[in-house]
Amino acid sequence: MSEVDFNTLQSLGLAQQSTATNTSKSNSDLGQGDFLKLMVTQLNNQDPMKPMESGDFLGQIAQFSTVTGIDGLNTSFSEFASSVSNDQALQAANLVGRRVNVPLQAGVLTAGGSIDGELTLPTSSPDVSINITDQAGQIVQTIPLGTQSAGPVAFSWDGKRSDGTVASPGLYNVDAKARIDGQNFELDTQISADVDSVTLGGLGKPLQLNLSGLGSVPFSNVSRIF
Repeated sequence: MSEVDFNTLQSLGLAQQSTATNTSKSNSDLGQGDFLKLMVTQLNNQDPMKPMESGDFLGQIAQFSTVTGIDGLNTSFSEFASSVSNDQALQAANLVGRRVNVPLQAGVLTAGGSIDGELTLPTSSPDVSINITDQAGQIVQTIPLGTQSAGPVAFSWDGKRSDGTVASPGLYNVDAKARIDGQNFELDTQISADVDSVTLGGLGKPLQLNLSGLGSVPFSNVSRIF
């Protein structure tokens, strides 16, 4: 098959010389209509002694269709991802002002408030307890929870020290322990916290919940909503 030069394409109206940049479509872009016109031009200008094979013709059509299909798929996927992101943003926005449980080892004690949360026991235990410590590492209060069955176990600290005085508002560490089969185990805790605001991470990035006094956590970390 002979090559089609630029002048031939110009005479057929398939190409034009331009110095200006087209903001809506680049001169290098090839649309479906342009592709079909180019195929007709190839057929009209082919070497009679070496005509274009039908397989080559169909192969070029298949390649172009594949590229067009991928482009359409990418567009559809981007629209779908954007829709999902918007839905998640609306859901997360509804959490502002509400309380959620998130995996943390510390909680904020407000004036007259409490630190609440829960732990999850992998199996039953005859001795479960919570140690509340201040930022200096000093134990402020120990909360005995006694015998507990496997599963979630709720706990609450009313803000009082071991001597009965009220602790100052601030950040306190929460350490959960359980005796299982004669051994002591430390357990992860889920702390209840207030949602102050939501940060949108953008496409492909997780939504962040900004918790009062505790920083931000991914929306996917929320285990319970109150």
